[in-house]
This record gives sequence, C-alpha cells and structure tokens, in this order.
Amino acid sequence: MGRVLILDGMWNKSLAAVRSFGRRGFFVAAGERTRFSTALFSRFCQRRLVYPSPLENPEGFLEYLESELKRYRYDAIFPMELSTQRIVTSAKDRLSRYCRIPFADPDLMEKIHDKAFLMRYAKERGFDVPETHIIEDLSQIDGVAGSLQYPVVIKPRHSSGSRGIVYVKNRDEFIDAYLAVHGKYPFPIIQEYIPRGGDAIGVCLLLNFDSRVRASFVYKRLREYPLEGGPSTLRVSIKRDDLKEKAISLLEGLGWKGVAHVEYRIDPRDGKARLLEVNPRFWGSLNLAIESGVDFPYLLYRLAMDGDITPVHDYKTGVMCRWLLPGDLLHFLANPERFKLNPGFLDMTIKDDIISLRDPLPLLGRILSIFPFLYHNDLRGVLQR
Repeated sequence: MGRVLILDGMWNKSLAAVRSFGRRGFFVAAGERTRFSTALFSRFCQRRLVYPSPLENPEGFLEYLESELKRYRYDAIFPMELSTQRIVTSAKDRLSRYCRIPFADPDLMEKIHDKAFLMRYAKERGFDVPETHIIEDLSQIDGVAGSLQYPVVIKPRHSSGSRGIVYVKNRDEFIDAYLAVHGKYPFPIIQEYIPRGGDAIGVCLLLNFDSRVRASFVYKRLREYPLEGGPSTLRVSIKRDDLKEKAISLLEGLGWKGVAHVEYRIDPRDGKARLLEVNPRFWGSLNLAIESGVDFPYLLYRLAMDGDITPVHDYKTGVMCRWLLPGDLLHFLANPERFKLNPGFLDMTIKDDIISLRDPLPLLGRILSIFPFLYHNDLRGVLQR
C-alpha cells in the first residue's frame, strides 16, 4: 500500500489523518517538534519524527524534511497546519522531486487567508458578508470610529479560531482596542457584530487541479470554546446544499486547488448566511467528516496519485463528534447553562476526536502534550492565544 508523511502531529486533525491512512493499511509516519504529540502515540503511526520548529527554524525544518523524504520515499506529504503548509508549498520545487505535495500555491493561499482580500472579493461578487471596514492607514482611525454601528468585532487579517479577535461595545473602547490588536496583527479588519442565536456552519471542500469540486461535506457547530466564538468542541453532520453551492462557486472562482474550509454564520436578524472566512487548509473537525463518510485525507492522496477522482458528495447526516479534552470540558466549565446542554456533557455515546478503544494511547499523548506547551516557545504562544 501507500506511504504517507503527516506533519503537525500535535493536533486532532493530524491524528484523524494518521488513523484514516493506518486503517487502510498505509505505512504512516508522523512528525512534530516534540515527541509528546497526540498523533505520534497512535498505533497506526509506524515512524515517529521530531523535527526542528518550523516557526523558529524554518530552514532547519526544511533540511530535516528533505533528508527524510530523500531517505524514505513517501508517496505524499500532508502538512496539517497553515504555518507548515506555507513552508512546504513555498519549497515545492525543492521537495516535489521526492514526493507529491497536493496543495495550492502559497500566493493564492495567502490571498484567501487574508480576510480583507476575501471580504472585498466576496462582496464584489454578490456573496453575503458582514459589513466590513478596512483601515489602510492609522490616520483613518478616527473617521472610521465615528462611522461604525456598535458593537463591532476587530479581527486579524491572518488568523484562525478566536486568535486576536476583540469585541468592542462602543466608540470609547474602539481606538484603544484597535491599536492593541494592530500591535500584534497589523491593520486588522472591523466587522459588524452578528448577534448570537444563528447557527455556525462549516463547508468542507476538495477541489481537483482544474479547480473543480471533487468532495464536499457540511456540518453545524453545536458547541465551541471560547463561548463567544472559537474552535468547535461539538459538531453534527448536516445537509445545506445552498451553502455548499455558494462555497463551491467562491472557491472555483478563485481557482483553488486542494482542501479548504468555508465558515458561515446565520444572522438571526434576517436569516441570511454570512461568509466569515475561508481556511485554506485541513480543519480542526476533520474527524467528523471521516466518521460521516467523506475521507478527505485519503481522497486528497488519491487525487495526488491519480490526477483526479470520482466526486464524493454523499455522507451520513446526524453524526456527532466532539473534542472532549480539553475543548468540550472547557466549554462545560465556562457555560452558565452547563447542566442544560443538549446533548449532555456526560453523553459518552458521542464519537470523539481523540478517545478511541481501538487506539487508546493518543489520549495519553494529549495529556502529556501539556508539557511541551509549557516549555516550548512557539507552542507556548499557541497556548497563550
């Protein structure tokens, strides 16, 4: 069978990919900057790599990666985090002589990940987006502050999850809040606040090398942490063909290739689904798609090896999957309605991103991973965010 290398073994989505390939009989190697990584504890992981930090030492990381690819001759490599994907795709000419790298070019990836570019692009083409303001020069800040309808949300142009997001209630708070975010994430965007009460919907897609959709999956967030908006901790597979078609139209128009995750929020004021962002990478809730019948890592592998695949759009709906430790636990502790959750926090029939009787050791890896988060510089930055 095939040979694959999965990077960024700390994350749940990496574990999902390792298990996906391992169950199919692949030789699976996984790597991370520390041995205490969830995916490296999987019984399906046959080779475990500890490489230099891609963030702190990108050239050292590339040298290590090139040596590994040269020696072991993998069919394909799968960077699972955007920072790693950026480095690998930027070095595609250097690395693709050893294996396939089925991801979009970094320039397009950077465009799509830029919320300012994406909001402009989508609005010009008639997609529903939140009212968005973009400051190009700090001299504009006073004028923008006076024109806004509060509350508003300040968002970094390049971030995922809840990193760097600040909610501003009134004009008095705005300038200080904007400058604080700007200090870490230059020239963030400002968007209208969409009230709570509307569903958060994710559309997951795979496009071939001609930018035609080849796989799709839609899910609804049921719980997330932080409560005001962040990574999902519980989700359910659903059908929303209207949003799927909009997401396909957006990405095909952009000429996208590979996997991507499109986020929508239903505005309870008018029932419209507003585009929030596009993540040009594998997403955190990948395991739900696999459990529901759309195995994106394997489909991307087949696309890389065969050049194209038969489209996959059918899957089981009503499948629930959660990130119990620590995600759903943190949601439970923070939610004042914690004892009224539906489904309940103690419902152990729900599928889990990590916990598995067939593959139990990744749970130990998740527990032990707290140590590198405390002592490793770039991982500690993730924990602080």
